[in-house]
Amino acid sequence: MLPFRRSLLGALALSSSLAAFPGYAQTLDLGVMGELASFDASQVSGGVWESQVLMDVYEGLVKKAPDGEILPGMATSWDVSEDGKTYTFQMREGAKWSDGEPVTAEDFVFGWRNMLDPQNASKYAYMLYPVVNAKAVNVGDKPLEALGVKSLNDGKTFEVTLNSPTPYFIQLLTHYTAYPAPKHTAEEYGDRWMKLDNIATNGAFIPTEWVSQSRITAVRNPEYYEADQVALDQVNYHTTEDRNAGISRFRAGELDILRDYPSSRYQWLKENLPDATHMAPYLGSYYYVLNHREGRPTADKRVREALNLAARRNVISKQIMAGTFLPSQSFVPKGTDNYDVQTMKLSEDMDARMAKAKKLLEDAGYGPNNPLNLRLRYNTSDEHKKIAVAMAAMWRPLGVNVEMVNSEATVHYQTIAQGDFDVARAGWIADYNDAENFLTLLRSGVGNNYGAYSNPEYDALLDKASTTLDAEEREKVLEQAEQLAMNDYALVPLLYYVSRNLVNPKLTGWEDNVSDDHPSRWISFEE
Repeated sequence: MLPFRRSLLGALALSSSLAAFPGYAQTLDLGVMGELASFDASQVSGGVWESQVLMDVYEGLVKKAPDGEILPGMATSWDVSEDGKTYTFQMREGAKWSDGEPVTAEDFVFGWRNMLDPQNASKYAYMLYPVVNAKAVNVGDKPLEALGVKSLNDGKTFEVTLNSPTPYFIQLLTHYTAYPAPKHTAEEYGDRWMKLDNIATNGAFIPTEWVSQSRITAVRNPEYYEADQVALDQVNYHTTEDRNAGISRFRAGELDILRDYPSSRYQWLKENLPDATHMAPYLGSYYYVLNHREGRPTADKRVREALNLAARRNVISKQIMAGTFLPSQSFVPKGTDNYDVQTMKLSEDMDARMAKAKKLLEDAGYGPNNPLNLRLRYNTSDEHKKIAVAMAAMWRPLGVNVEMVNSEATVHYQTIAQGDFDVARAGWIADYNDAENFLTLLRSGVGNNYGAYSNPEYDALLDKASTTLDAEEREKVLEQAEQLAMNDYALVPLLYYVSRNLVNPKLTGWEDNVSDDHPSRWISFEE
């Protein structure tokens, strides 16, 4: 496919603007796991690689420092009402889109409505559900104008009204669901506003080229309010799903950063590239989705329990993944703020577990004359393949036949969102440090609830947590919800993530943090 390119006039104008900053000639080459689905945040698939690109080209009301601290962004200050339900943000004076137009509260109203517009079918729209009428707007019960956001004071003030006090709300605003969208370009170009010929961005960088399945290029945005503090002149995001090839490219100097190197290479990398090899605590869960849709074998709780019983998580963590993951029997990862994880009640005796699993499958009607056949989908990587092969081998003694299907990440997530699987590999990295961010993935009707798990009691507990003001009581309600899902064997929790990155030792402005977010705005090369 031909790359998208900015218009010739736009490119010339941009080059002229960059020429005004003669001290900058630094290019960062980043290897990311997949390809961005769209520069319209409502259309992204949810990959961490997409977040990396979007956090560089857009900026929300707040932004992140290298260590993950939240800093003012498009808003310079904000006030919260006494009841905790109304946030009033003062917009940054002089903030501009890359085409020179001012960034106003109107762009946030437009961006949030765009995210929740039912016609856009955003999988991440639920992130904004704390806002008054957000859910009703998203499901089409109320018009976009009913959303609890307002542009006041000629666009200099942005007001948000919440359904109830939301402890993580400011953290949520760093996520791309809360980014603005350029209302003026959307009015001019319609649904083509995110194409590179038309796009305007308000972050530190602006995309200029997109070669499908190869590379996205972005250059420093001269209209960014802190452009004089941005050291990088250009960032190239290279689609690098073959992680071993990515290591070779890193060693050859073709990449300055490789996100998520293969766990199998950790020991070698630590010995041979010690200054470049990073591994750090990370709020993330690696799990297998189980399809709860009618007609699927995994809709049967007995099958789900059997599959969980046969999973040898310690073997996967220590032997298959060489200690670069931690074994998990919970969905919410350890280390989540103000939370004690709730685990599946699985015996340590594997012989007893396998015997119980076989009995469960027999009770569900499976056996030699009616074997359980499962389609297991995973996104392409050696790591995911190794785990899939190991899981298939662990299930084989139960008489389970596994057909493995792999595809590149964007196709994989689109396919499982449509329900075409029995078991599917998935991972979730915290968008904000709160258990709710994980548990919402099992709420009925949520876009990233790939398995279509639906339990009214579970949904009611999440609803109760969302209106519980006392922090300790809220924690207990969330823990009760997770335990309910674990008792229901809603999925197969397998591993807790750690972040694994190769980073050029000459880079500054990169700091390991539990979110593994690293905005390029802070990165530079040492002289």
